[in-house]
Amino acid sequence: MADISYINSSRPISSMKYRVTIEKDEDGVFIVECPTLPGCVSEGKTREEALKNIADAIKGYLTSLKKHNEPIPPSIQEETVEVNA
Repeated sequence: MADISYINSSRPISSMKYRVTIEKDEDGVFIVECPTLPGCVSEGKTREEALKNIADAIKGYLTSLKKHNEPIPPSIQEETVEVNA
């Protein structure tokens, strides 16, 4: 997840969480995208590398939004529930 210490105000926060999707392409490369941030896409040879790269991309995207006084999408807050079907 992106390590970012701001939102649209000067209020500091420790981190923000954004949902990402990961798909493996026909060449075996992991493509990762952040749907909340249009055009924020990265890749990696491994799942771990792809996640690290998208975290960097998200951080850069949010930095650009802040620089241009654009609104920062809120961090997600979710839980998962496992059930036996």
